[in-house]
Amino acid sequence: MLKKELMTLIEKKRAELIQVAISSGFTSSVAIRYSQELDQLLNEYNRTYLQKVSTSSY
Repeated sequence: MLKKELMTLIEKKRAELIQVAISSGFTSSVAIRYSQELDQLLNEYNRTYLQKVSTSSY
């Protein structure tokens, strides 16, 4: 998946989560599911596009 596509999915899922949380509450089953889906997308982004800082180079 391309970086731009992944960012678009993250922004879409974040907007969906906000809407569901406003209408159904932060602890509703749908909000929790959307939050978990957003976490997965963010984790994928971090794994794919962000480099880990190595402490062994000091």
